[in-house]
Amino acid sequence: MPHISSSARASLGQRDMSREGWAALLLATAAVLYNSWVLEFVLPTGLDPRHSYVSELYAADQPFRVLFGGIEAACAVIVMAGALLAGRSAGGRWARAGWASVLALGMSSLGDVILPMRCAPSVEWSCDAVHPWHTATSALAHFFLFASMVFFCVAGAGAGAGERPRLPMVRRWGVRVLAAALTTAVSTVGPLFGHPGWHGIPQRAHLLLVGVWFALLAAELTGLGATVGPSFRTAGRYPERPGV
Repeated sequence: MPHISSSARASLGQRDMSREGWAALLLATAAVLYNSWVLEFVLPTGLDPRHSYVSELYAADQPFRVLFGGIEAACAVIVMAGALLAGRSAGGRWARAGWASVLALGMSSLGDVILPMRCAPSVEWSCDAVHPWHTATSALAHFFLFASMVFFCVAGAGAGAGERPRLPMVRRWGVRVLAAALTTAVSTVGPLFGHPGWHGIPQRAHLLLVGVWFALLAAELTGLGATVGPSFRTAGRYPERPGV
């Protein structure tokens, strides 16, 4: 096995840290953009946040579809870029699976914009709440979101006896965010089964939780998660990877 000098190892470590820093910045940005629906409180969208899906904001016949659809598309691309950067230096199969799921989440979210709802069912009674392609991309986005949560929670719980805890913030908060996000997601399906009303509130709460999830991943990438436990990046002669 060829010998790697200490300077070369330090250079590789700095490169990984720089990559993770950019990934963290991208995910932190996505956490904000994913909740661009708050703009509906200052724009005359004509939709009631209590009874409408957020995706209605960029339905094909809505006045602000370019604004909200553009933000959604930009957010999806940012999520994909962050996942690709972080995944290149991920340690452990569960963490790699987690980043692959985040990448697929971004791709599905982009599909949501490319295949939008035809109309807004909350204000147009003749509009069907089920738009097959859009419903499919939304379902995929939810699947990959929850898959990423499960994979990272497993990765965070993977430390053996006497080992430093991996992904301490995900280990502490991941299951709670997963449970809350799953509950709010299930609470939004009423219109798909002919029972519309009040689904807008849990959906917006769900999107806030997705933002929290992105923020948790960004915090782990920057090493902030290590403040609740021993630091992985300062232990030993060379920086150790936390498995993110």
